[in-house]
Amino acid sequence: MSMERLWGLLQRTQRLSPRPSQTIYKRVEGTQQWRLEEEEEDGEEGAEPAAHFCPMELRGPDLGSRAGRQNLGLWAATGRKAAPYLVLTALLIFTGAFLLGYVAFRGSCQACGDDVLVVSEDVNYEPGPDSHQGTLYWSDLQAMFLRFLGEGRLEDTIRQTSLRKRMAGSAGMAALAQDIRGALSSQKLDHVWMDTHYVGLQFPDPAHPNTLHWVDAADKLGEPLPLEDHDVYCPYSATGNATGELVYAHYGRPEDLQDLRARGVETAGRLLLVRLGEISFAQKVASAQDFGARGVLIYPDPADFSQDPHKLSLSSHRAVYGHVHLGTGDPYTPGFPSFNQTQFPPVQSSGLPNIPAQPISADIASLLLRKLQGPVAPQEWQGHLPVSPYRLGPGPGLHLGVNNHRVSTPISNIFGCIEGRSEPDHYVVIGAQRDAWGPGAAKSAVGTAILLELVRTFSSMVSNGFQPRRSLLFISWDGGDFGSVGSTEWLEGYLSVLHLKAVVYVSLDNAVLGDDKFHAKTSPLLISLIENILKQVDSPNRSGQTLFEQVTLNSHSWDAEVIRPLPMDSSAYSFTAFAGVPAVEFSFMEDGQAYPFLHTKDDTYENLHTMLRGRLPAVAQAVAQLAGQLLIRLSHDHLLPLDFGRYGDVVLRHISSLNEFSGDLKARGLTLQWVYSARGDYIRAAEKLRKEIYSSEESDERLMRMYNVRIMRVEFYFLSQYVSPADSPFRHIFLGRGDHTLGALLEHVRLLRSGGSGDPGAAASRMAPGLGFQESRFRRQLALLTWTLQGAANALSGDVWNIDNNF
Repeated sequence: MSMERLWGLLQRTQRLSPRPSQTIYKRVEGTQQWRLEEEEEDGEEGAEPAAHFCPMELRGPDLGSRAGRQNLGLWAATGRKAAPYLVLTALLIFTGAFLLGYVAFRGSCQACGDDVLVVSEDVNYEPGPDSHQGTLYWSDLQAMFLRFLGEGRLEDTIRQTSLRKRMAGSAGMAALAQDIRGALSSQKLDHVWMDTHYVGLQFPDPAHPNTLHWVDAADKLGEPLPLEDHDVYCPYSATGNATGELVYAHYGRPEDLQDLRARGVETAGRLLLVRLGEISFAQKVASAQDFGARGVLIYPDPADFSQDPHKLSLSSHRAVYGHVHLGTGDPYTPGFPSFNQTQFPPVQSSGLPNIPAQPISADIASLLLRKLQGPVAPQEWQGHLPVSPYRLGPGPGLHLGVNNHRVSTPISNIFGCIEGRSEPDHYVVIGAQRDAWGPGAAKSAVGTAILLELVRTFSSMVSNGFQPRRSLLFISWDGGDFGSVGSTEWLEGYLSVLHLKAVVYVSLDNAVLGDDKFHAKTSPLLISLIENILKQVDSPNRSGQTLFEQVTLNSHSWDAEVIRPLPMDSSAYSFTAFAGVPAVEFSFMEDGQAYPFLHTKDDTYENLHTMLRGRLPAVAQAVAQLAGQLLIRLSHDHLLPLDFGRYGDVVLRHISSLNEFSGDLKARGLTLQWVYSARGDYIRAAEKLRKEIYSSEESDERLMRMYNVRIMRVEFYFLSQYVSPADSPFRHIFLGRGDHTLGALLEHVRLLRSGGSGDPGAAASRMAPGLGFQESRFRRQLALLTWTLQGAANALSGDVWNIDNNF
C-alpha cells in the first residue's frame, strides 16, 4: 500500500471518529522528563491533528524537507490513532498479570492441601491504637516470643515447686494456690480469678491401714505381708475385704485375661497379680472385675524399666500410686459440677470399681510369685524379678483388706486471661496440673513451671504491642492426681458455654519424662498445625536440627512416630471426649522405657535432672517453645488452623476394619451402607468448606468469624447427641467409651466370628463376657454412630439450605 493511500485512509478514519479530548505528552523545556496533559479540543472536521509525543526517540527523514514533513504527519496521525489501543493493551496486560498472580497464589494454597488452613507467615498483625510498635508479622511475634521466653527461670521454678508438699486438699496446696494466684496477678493480665469445688476424694485411713495376709487351708488369716509404705494406695478402690487364690495376669489387659482362660487358668473368684504399664490402673481393675476377679494387686516389674546399670532405677521396695476410677472428675457427682454436693442425688459413677485394689512393691511381688504353682507363664510374660520362671498359678490364698475413706475436700482452680482483640469470646486454653502425690517433679512441677513462664512471656508481649485476636486462658488445675478432677469439674460446670467458646486446649502435664522421643497425644484436628510448629522448634538434644528432623531421623512417617491418641488419664481427654474441644498433650519420653519414678516418692527434681543427664532445662524450654508458638498461631491467625478434613481419614481407617465383616453382615441381612454414606457426606462437606475458604477474602472479618465458628465446633459435632451425658459422659464416637462409639461397634461385629465367648473386646466396652452377637444391639449401635456422623456432615455444611444429601 502506498504512503499516500495510507495517509488518506488515516484521515478518513479521523473524520469519522469523535475526538472530544486528546491526551498529549509534551516535553517540558530544560528537562528530559515528559508531562501528561489533558487538552480539550473542539473536534472540528479538518482541524490539524495534534502531535502525540512519547518519551522515546523517533528517527525518520530530515524534518526540514517536504518528504520529512509528510512522513512526520504520517507518524503523528498513526500515533494518535494507536494511542488508545496502546493504553488498552497496557491495561489488559496489567489486569492479566494481576489475575495470574492471584490465581497462582490461590493455586499454591490448593496445592498445599490440608496446610491451607495455616495462615501465611507474612500475614501482618495489626496492633491496637495504644501501641507504639509498627506492624507485627508472624516472624516478629515469633522472635518476640523467643526473646522474652529466654529471660525466664524455668529450672529454678521446677526445683522450688517440687519441694513443696501439695497433695490436693492439704494446707501446703492452699498456700501454693495463693502464691500462684499472686504470680498471675502481678502480670499484665486482664482477669485473674479462682473457683472452688467441693469434691469427694479418697484417702488411706491412718488408724486402719490397708493389709495383706496369707490365708491357710482353713481360710484363717496367716502371716501378714508387710506393705512397706502405707501412704501408697489406689484412690477410689472399693473398700472391704477380698479373699481368694492368687493368679498372675501379666498387665491385666482383656487379652491377657482371655489368654489365661484359654490356658485353663480361671480368674473368677481369685485375686490377680498384675504388672504396672500398658494400660491405666483403672483399666486393669475394670478388666479384672469384668472377668470375675475378687481383687487386684499392682506391682512395678523391673523388666518395664531401663536395664542400663548407669541409669537410675526404681527401688525394689517402692510401690506406685494410681487411682482406679474408670473416668475423670468427681465420681460421686458424675456429669454434674461439684460446686455443692448437697444439691444432687447420692449417685456414683459407673466407672467406680466394685472390687478392692492395692499397689505393692517389687519385693512383695517376688514373695507372691515364688508361691505360685500351675503352668509356666508365656515367655513374653516373664519379668526380671528374682523368680524363675514366672508361673500363672493359682497359688496360696490371700486376704486383702482396703480401708480407704472418702473425704469431702475443697479444691481450687486458678485462672488468668488475656482478652482477645477481635474474637474475645473465643478462648484458647492452656493448663497444667498443680497438685501431686509426693514430690511430683515430672508429674506436675514441670508443667506448672512452664505455665508460669508462658504467662510471664505473653504478658511481656502484650506490653510490647501484641494483641491476640482470640482470648488466651491460662489455668492451674487442682485434683489432677485423682483423675483430672479439677479440670473435669470446671468443664461440667461450664459445659453449655465452653463447647461454644473454647477453641483448643493445650495440656502441659507429663511434658518431660525423658528426652529421646517426642509424642503428641492429640485430636486429629491439630495434626497439621503440630507438624508446622515442629519444623520451627529446635531439638533440645540434637544441635542444628529441628524437632521435626529429630523425629523423622529414623522414620519417613512423622505422624506414625509422633501422634498418639489421647489417654483417659490426661486432662486433655475430658476436653475432647466429654466437652468436644480439640486438645493436645506433649511429652518427651525415654526411648523404649518408661520414666520409673512417676507417681512415687522418688519423683524428685534431682532424679529427673539426673535421668535427663542435665538436659532438663533445655527439654522444658523446648516444650515451652512448642506450646507457646502453638498458642500464637491459634490466637493470632485470622482463620483457625484446624484441619477439619482429617476426620474423613479417621472414619475411613475405622471403616476399613469393618469391611472384612461385610459378608458376615450381609448373610444376616445387615449392611454398613449408611455409615459409608455418612462418611461420604462428611468428606464432601469438608471439601465444600475448604473451597469456600479458598475463594474468600481474609480481610472480611464477618466471613472469617463465620468460618471460624464452623471450624472450631467440628470436634463437638462428633459428640453423640443421642446418649445422656450423665449416663455416658464420654460421648465422642471415636475417642469416647460406650455403645455409641465406633470402637464398640467394631468389637461387637468381631463377635460374628469369635462366637462371643469371653471376647476381650467385651471387657473393653464394659459388655459382659460370654454374650455373642446381638442383632438388635448392632442395629442400635449403627443408628447411633450413623446419625452422629451424618449430623457432623450436616453441621459442617453450614446453613440448612446448603445441605445436599438424601436421608
